[in-house]
Amino acid sequence: MALLERVATLVRANLNDIIDKAEEPEKMIKQVILDMQNQLLQVKTQVAIAIADQHLLEKKQKENQEKSADWVRKAELAVDKNEDDLARAAIERSLSYRSLAANFGDQMADQTAQVENLKSALRKLEQKLAEAQAKSDVLIAQHRRARALNKAGDARMAMGNASNAEAFDRMRGKVQRSEALSQAKAELTGDTIDDRLASLEKQEEVTRLLAELKARRGM
Repeated sequence: MALLERVATLVRANLNDIIDKAEEPEKMIKQVILDMQNQLLQVKTQVAIAIADQHLLEKKQKENQEKSADWVRKAELAVDKNEDDLARAAIERSLSYRSLAANFGDQMADQTAQVENLKSALRKLEQKLAEAQAKSDVLIAQHRRARALNKAGDARMAMGNASNAEAFDRMRGKVQRSEALSQAKAELTGDTIDDRLASLEKQEEVTRLLAELKARRGM
């Protein structure tokens, strides 16, 4: 039946493979568990219906067996009364009920096998669901950890990218050139020791020449 085929597919499914192939593993895990829960509910319902049908067939078989036995007793009574025609009719009626009882017995055997198949599927699906629920938190954590590691790896690759490194070197060179230019400007505009000494010598020379000029002028 289609239900058992769906259950068998779920039971055979490898959770790790499903998650590895999924674009969104967390959603896939939740969906798988939800599907299992839905199928489990359907299987439980089918098991209950199958068991009820099994009991009904068993009841029908027993009723027809009892009716067959009752008509045998009636045939015996007719024989005792030398009513062969009635005895023959009673025997025919007994055979009819016996045949029905046998048919119900065959159906009950098939139904019993079906019930066992459903019970087996139910047990397997319950086990698979328990496994999935137990694994779900672990699998989700593994997926999140793997995703974080991938992002970290991408970040490291981006930092190690040659073009990024070249851009960084160019920027560092600009900064260094800017610092050197600023230093050069400061050196050009600031007073050095030589400049200060030269200024002192110049003032001393001006003072000496002024004194000589005054001396010549008799002042």
